[in-house]
Amino acid sequence: MNILDYPIFVLLVIVTVFWLYFISKDRKLGFRRLYKSIKYHKHINKNLLFLFVGNPAFVILSTFFLLGLMGTLLLLSPIATYNGITFSDALFTAVSASCVTGLITLDTPSVFTSYGQFFILLLIQLGGLGIMTITTVALAIVGYRFSLKEEVLLKNLTETNHKDILCSLSLILKTTILIEGIGAIVLSLLFIDSGLKYKDAIWRGLFTAVSAFCNAGFSLQYDSLISFQTSPCVLYTVAILIVLGGLAPATTLIIPKWIMGKKIELMHWLPIVTTLVLIFGCAFFILVFEWEKSMEYLSVADKFHNAIFQSVTLRTAGFNSVDFSGISSITYLIMLFAMFVGGNPGGTAGGIKTTTLALLFLTFWANITGRSNIILQNRKIGYEIVYKAVTIVFAGLIMVFAGVFMLEVTQDISLKAIIFEVISAIATVGLSIGGTSQLDSLGKIIVAFIMYSGRVGPLTLFMLLSNNRQSTRINHLEAKILLS
Repeated sequence: MNILDYPIFVLLVIVTVFWLYFISKDRKLGFRRLYKSIKYHKHINKNLLFLFVGNPAFVILSTFFLLGLMGTLLLLSPIATYNGITFSDALFTAVSASCVTGLITLDTPSVFTSYGQFFILLLIQLGGLGIMTITTVALAIVGYRFSLKEEVLLKNLTETNHKDILCSLSLILKTTILIEGIGAIVLSLLFIDSGLKYKDAIWRGLFTAVSAFCNAGFSLQYDSLISFQTSPCVLYTVAILIVLGGLAPATTLIIPKWIMGKKIELMHWLPIVTTLVLIFGCAFFILVFEWEKSMEYLSVADKFHNAIFQSVTLRTAGFNSVDFSGISSITYLIMLFAMFVGGNPGGTAGGIKTTTLALLFLTFWANITGRSNIILQNRKIGYEIVYKAVTIVFAGLIMVFAGVFMLEVTQDISLKAIIFEVISAIATVGLSIGGTSQLDSLGKIIVAFIMYSGRVGPLTLFMLLSNNRQSTRINHLEAKILLS
């Protein structure tokens, strides 16, 4: 078998397994024997599962840590690279892939073999979906039955309100496979049309589709997507994958209903509207301030296409179709803001999330208009949710300050590049203006830790804030504090 065929072969095996389970009339076909082989150890599996599920914050921290460690070992193996890499580069790449960030210290297509590229793709997919999502569905496939308490804990862990947790998780996997599959086919055809050989086009199409949907930003092109900056079909296909991956699966499936003018729930409406406002708002500023800079040599139509694409991708995807080394100061600030906000809750994107930004804006608007409550679509937004939003933003700012401080002390890099690098790492974006290439071994380890913190930090904080709060029965007098 040709080495280039190996990743595609593995993908076909995975798709076949899911087809047998999700499409076959006899869903226990092929899994009954596997279930019988492990049923005698069911009590062990149950105890281990409850140990993990009983502490969601520990699950998030440990699974991404183990995923990064596993990825590091895989990338250090002889078959992963052509000439071998250092431990710091392997760690950096593995953490960047598993945390779906996209920052790189090594050029992916020239350093990593097809096996290494497949390992990176596997880390991206597992990191994007979340190990617990895959594990839960796998246990359900082999016949495991969760208790009521375990289902409640899993429901908290996966942030879903669906009554049947397993149906929700199956929906996530099926939606992911469907969207990534369609994206891979479209991109493969576009790459073939651009002149690539069939095998290269198929592999790059698959890799790019998964990387885009998981908001990872890894690319098998030496210049990301700069070589396709005059190919709007490629840009918009990748942009659509990024947006759909940044939305929760339930929100993605409800978009057609919203487009047809039907009313949808506030929990779906708010992230969709906020996403559209951010996409077109940021695209407008990029278009205006980069018209005669990074997009100077593009046609008018291509300037519009690339402005929209960059507006989409800089909010956590990490692809770039224009060179950002000479961007204007205004664009730099717009990019910092968009990266820090990130994507939507329940998706593969990072950042403080669009709904957090929307809640803060609604709180601001309610205060300046003299309203005591935040009302949206005839729904009152509770103060507890606002408190969580403020806490998440403040925690994100603390992480940014800590990351900038560590790199400023240890690295000989400009402060502008460090700030961009840190926010890109914390928000799992993957864009860089040259700071990544200047990192030494210590700097790579620090940025890897920042990427890990950016991926698990907000999730862990959310889980801690989601715990049942103890309310005090003591009534205290209101304190008056001057704010201006």
